[in-house]
Amino acid sequence: MSTRAEHTRPAEHTGHAEHTGRTGPAGAAPGYRPGRTLPLRVELVRQVKRRRTLVMGGILAALPFVLVAAFALGGDPGARNGRVTLMDTATASGANFAAVTLFVSAGFLLVIPVALFCGDTVASEANWSSLRYLLAAPVPRARLLTSKLAVGLALGLAAMVLLPLVALAVGTAAYGWGPLRIPTGGELAPGTAAQRLVVVVAYLFVSQLVTAGLAFWLSTKTDAPLGAVGGAVGLTIVGNVLDAVTALGHWRDFLPAHWQFAWVDAVQPRPEWSGMVQGASVSVTYALVLTALAFRAFARKDVVS
Repeated sequence: MSTRAEHTRPAEHTGHAEHTGRTGPAGAAPGYRPGRTLPLRVELVRQVKRRRTLVMGGILAALPFVLVAAFALGGDPGARNGRVTLMDTATASGANFAAVTLFVSAGFLLVIPVALFCGDTVASEANWSSLRYLLAAPVPRARLLTSKLAVGLALGLAAMVLLPLVALAVGTAAYGWGPLRIPTGGELAPGTAAQRLVVVVAYLFVSQLVTAGLAFWLSTKTDAPLGAVGGAVGLTIVGNVLDAVTALGHWRDFLPAHWQFAWVDAVQPRPEWSGMVQGASVSVTYALVLTALAFRAFARKDVVS
């Protein structure tokens, strides 16, 4: 009887292991599934509840109110030297106000949330000395980076959507709902203008993928969140400075900053897409290279914090 029992117990245990952990890797504990570690929903909730996320959201939501107050104090913008620019049409309608808000924030302000959400994510875990505990959970390194990057990009996109939505609502309340007046002449119907603004936001997000990739790569190289975020913002500023050097000629075409305002061609009666296509191609190429470097560096990194 005892011999028979000894032969049946391992079989029962093996069957239980196969039932609960049949998808796990060899040698893993029963029931362990790498794809279920660090779920995106959990990581998203963690990042949304952080103070820096709430503060950044508040700043972006407050910017349209600041611009309305500035126009109220300084008077309506008007053409200078007989030339009408996009800024001069800011108070023409809510759509114009939203377009102007994107114009004044695309060069620098929208860089900050993308760099913050993608650069702070891994470095902050190392700074809190919790990164090694996540890996010991165990969360596979590729899975950890994928979850962190996906949530960082999602929050960056949310920031870019929040700003024009609030600007459109505030501008409509202040200046009324109407067509998008184009500085070069003509106008776009409200429905068409809304569609074009969606295209603009999508392009701005794609153009910021370079900053996201750079910040994420730096986040895997340092334990200082400020270093990753500041480094990404600083190098983005350097790119803007280099783009202003006209002596570089056609070499500027390889700079992501050279195409950051190509979206202006989308808010024309007859939109021109070539500049946006080139800008998106440059941005995506840089972003893929930087993201690959981040995964490669982190896979070989000795995590001690």
